[in-house]
Amino acid sequence: MKANVPLRRLLPGAVLFTALLLMVGGCARETSSPVAVSPTGSSLGVDASLDGADGRTTVRQDGTTPPSGLVTAGFGGESLHLWPYTGNSFDGAGVDPVNLVFVGKANPEQIRNALLALDGNRTALGFPDAPPFNMPWKDASGDVQTCYAEPAGWVGNEIQLTVGDYGPVRFHLRLFRTANSFGDGGWWTVGAAHFEALVPGTTEHWVLSWEKAEQIVVADLMRSGLLDPAAPMGQTAIGPTPSWRTIPAFFYNELPADLRAYLEGPPVPVSEDVAMPNDGNATVLHLAGVADPAGPSHDSFTINMRQIVPRPFCNGGPLDYVLVEGPVYFEKSVAVDPYGQLTTSGRADGTLMVTPVDVTQDPPVPTGGPWYATVSDRDEGTLSGQTGRVMFQVKRILPQDAGSEMRMTKLMVGTNGQDSYTLREKCLGEELTR
Repeated sequence: MKANVPLRRLLPGAVLFTALLLMVGGCARETSSPVAVSPTGSSLGVDASLDGADGRTTVRQDGTTPPSGLVTAGFGGESLHLWPYTGNSFDGAGVDPVNLVFVGKANPEQIRNALLALDGNRTALGFPDAPPFNMPWKDASGDVQTCYAEPAGWVGNEIQLTVGDYGPVRFHLRLFRTANSFGDGGWWTVGAAHFEALVPGTTEHWVLSWEKAEQIVVADLMRSGLLDPAAPMGQTAIGPTPSWRTIPAFFYNELPADLRAYLEGPPVPVSEDVAMPNDGNATVLHLAGVADPAGPSHDSFTINMRQIVPRPFCNGGPLDYVLVEGPVYFEKSVAVDPYGQLTTSGRADGTLMVTPVDVTQDPPVPTGGPWYATVSDRDEGTLSGQTGRVMFQVKRILPQDAGSEMRMTKLMVGTNGQDSYTLREKCLGEELTR
């Protein structure tokens, strides 16, 4: 049911990469970050149970077991043993590929300092003088993910950065410390970068490219002047190839021509989902210098949701759609103390009107009265050198006439050894299995 979805443009296509799409009904869409299970992945440290016969489910993971499929990255005669993916928990299901490795004076704070020190002028390297390509790096709002590297074990991204605002398109980079030394006083850090588009009327993104995001990080660290002149960079073959994940066909077919050309994708129309190329090589960047501390930051913005989507949880089947409307407020702060410890905090809050709709009709029509759902996300993190922790909590509560449905997740990962992931879900009128 992915083909022939009625779409229309939200904005005119005259401005480069700002004309994105609004899906107004039809068939199911994939989420912005579908969990694609790696062939080497497995279910690890999971305790799934029904709390009772009233539609409650709890899933717990303790983060004590490494994922399968670890690989070895090498540079300068040294090596790092790691999982070549990021995840949403500790279950070994790969989400994004690791496509960047940083060595030398390269702990996550130093990489943040280096990138935030740059301006947005990349025209000398062939990038257009248009958003987001002419925008500087800044601290990003986004989900917290996990990665695995020895000896640290499971780690989270206390730092995430972006070129471009939350929408319409941006380059998004997550950084993961490894506690693995490199050379004389240096460190290994791994990164996962992607280029993504905000789905208009939602707070969700669709990933469009891994390679384009890798390229802009490499370009910016080249112009930082901090790379080692004798051995500035290299490549290490650690990831999936020739591709990883796909862009849904109906979404790709409606992308602006300039954006499709930038992605170097096939001509439209396509009938199958478009694979996102991934050459399997992570670029290794060897930093020999350091930038001045970047200091604190603060950002806030509001996303006005108005979109027909599959019911996000407690979904009753392929035609269970709802119209979601209302503002979601985002806020992200990063502070740095005099001793160099970095502290992050972020939140997203909203009260949304949720109306069930019949998507077999054109246009879709309501099938019942609205309910009001509560959206509440929180993330908190600290990072000092190779010591850090991060917490990410998501709450979705939907009171209805017969009671409340809810989905809550909480991820904690850090050097204190108290890694945990918990998912709690309650639905009305059905039992859930996992």
